[in-house]
Amino acid sequence: MENNEELLLTKDGLEKLENELNHLRTVKRKDIAARIKEAISYGDITDNSEYEDAKNEQAFIEGRIITLEKMLRRARILEKDDNDDFNISLGSTVKLKDVNSGKEFEYTLVSTAEADPTEKKISNESPVGKSLIGLCVGDEVEVKVPAGLMKYRVEEVN
Repeated sequence: MENNEELLLTKDGLEKLENELNHLRTVKRKDIAARIKEAISYGDITDNSEYEDAKNEQAFIEGRIITLEKMLRRARILEKDDNDDFNISLGSTVKLKDVNSGKEFEYTLVSTAEADPTEKKISNESPVGKSLIGLCVGDEVEVKVPAGLMKYRVEEVN
């Protein structure tokens, strides 16, 4: 994703990024500063592993803050149109049925920045996510996934 490319987010996704940024700025920075101060109090910092660990974590946190700030500057909340209630789009929660096995899956289609398979949030840029955009209840789609070719039927769109 280019640095100036718009980043589409759901309202929840935007809130999650803003909360993470706020936590890093207000809590984690203070924690790291305290750890660095404590490590310095041990004396010579040239061979001080606590100091090195704290400085490395500080660099990671500052890098993440910069990344989040850039993402939020490019962020735009996805607004669903009234007629999007029938078509799958970013922010839709979709119930799919594997046509071959009959097994059902439920996913929420989100941007890459929000994707979290453990929370059943899949990216609109993933193979399944791409194939679902614009579909309606009853539509069937074949998707090439690492496990092979899967055929799904859209059972429900919310």
